Amino acid sequence: MTRLDFDALRHARAAHPERIGEILASRARRDLIQGDGRLFIVAADHRARGALGVRKDATAMANRYALLESLATALSRPGVDGVLGTPDIIDDLALLGLLDDKIVVGSMNRGGLWGSSFEMDDRYTAYDIDNIKRDRLDFAKNLVRINLEDAGSLATLEATAIAVSEAAAAGIPIMLEPFMSSWVDGRVKNDLTADAVILSIAIAEGLGNSSAYSWLKLPVVSDMARVMAATTLPTLLLGGDPVGDQDETFESWRNALELPGVRGLVVGRSLLYPSDGNVEAAIDTAAALVHGA
Repeated sequence: MTRLDFDALRHARAAHPERIGEILASRARRDLIQGDGRLFIVAADHRARGALGVRKDATAMANRYALLESLATALSRPGVDGVLGTPDIIDDLALLGLLDDKIVVGSMNRGGLWGSSFEMDDRYTAYDIDNIKRDRLDFAKNLVRINLEDAGSLATLEATAIAVSEAAAAGIPIMLEPFMSSWVDGRVKNDLTADAVILSIAIAEGLGNSSAYSWLKLPVVSDMARVMAATTLPTLLLGGDPVGDQDETFESWRNALELPGVRGLVVGRSLLYPSDGNVEAAIDTAAALVHGA
């Protein structure tokens, strides 16, 4: 398939869906840790949770083809190690021939739809460990929002513990993205204070019957040195919702990337939909922060 040949993509999905499995079974893979030991992963699992907005544009991610073009640009740039997505995204990228020699991260739980009455129910609705192994993906990822006033969080913790245990048994690294969350005026709000992030770390890293393959995906908050002193797990920084000045965001990432235990970045919307529209420049700046100029 020619790169970004969307006619061929649509035809394969309709007439030859088996091609997805064949491509994933034969794609060239790379070691998870190589070179400088750091990772820059582009995230694209927002749509499956109903989160289509970027800044003030509530439907910024609605155009699937524009998203795939931005992902293709990102994956073509030096220093971009891989991509994180739900099966629909990963399958499209496989058919477009964009996954060779990349770290592919399967997103597992997208059930807590943005803005819904059940948003705290981060149910497992995408990949499971068996199918991450089936598709020869390199990494698993889950969202672990914890609301101490919502008994439903216990089900999320139990399901996540099972996923961590299954990942360890399969020898698949798993990326846990924990938050202490609450309902505020009918919406889920994540607590981004250092104390709350530290508490979320303590809870998340204890899930499962082995932590051997557990990683963390953490927001960049104030007092990140104290946050990183709370764990020995390898940690990737998440970009979060793109708000504020982009240069200030880059500077906060730069400072956090210098801390012990931080292995890189997992960023999506703020780089795929930069305020100035220059995806290539935004990606290259972030890659230089992770891997050096």
